[in-house]
Amino acid sequence: MDAQDALRLRRLLDARPVAALATLHRGEPALSMVPFVLRADDHAPLIHVSALATHTRDMREHPRVSLMVMAEATPDVMPQALPRVALQADARTLPREGAEYDAAKALYLARFPDATMTFELADFAIVVLTPVSARLVAGFGRADALVGERLAAWLRS
Repeated sequence: MDAQDALRLRRLLDARPVAALATLHRGEPALSMVPFVLRADDHAPLIHVSALATHTRDMREHPRVSLMVMAEATPDVMPQALPRVALQADARTLPREGAEYDAAKALYLARFPDATMTFELADFAIVVLTPVSARLVAGFGRADALVGERLAAWLRS
């Protein structure tokens, strides 16, 4: 994968507001939709979830998750060639008090101002998804896997 493809895929994380979240539910894969925003310092995705949601309980039991962000489908690109990023990440719920939570809340509300009311509900929490690996697909034959410093550098780009 060339540098231009890698940068385009990184910008996909900035542009797309919604991702597919895969969790392990009672030993079976489960998939849900989550709005997300990237944290400012390490560019880890932040999600705001209800304790009533199955995926929230799943993340508490099995914190390793996968998050996929895909480019919007267009008539000129075959579905199998759609640009996409799949992150494997460790989920961690932020405590409601403190600077880390306050910064995450401000970022989330800057992207999703309509979510203000959910921050008033006691069952909602912010979860940070710390990436451990990524699979980048820019199209047919244009894919890469990232871990460690290569992943961290790509997220910072």
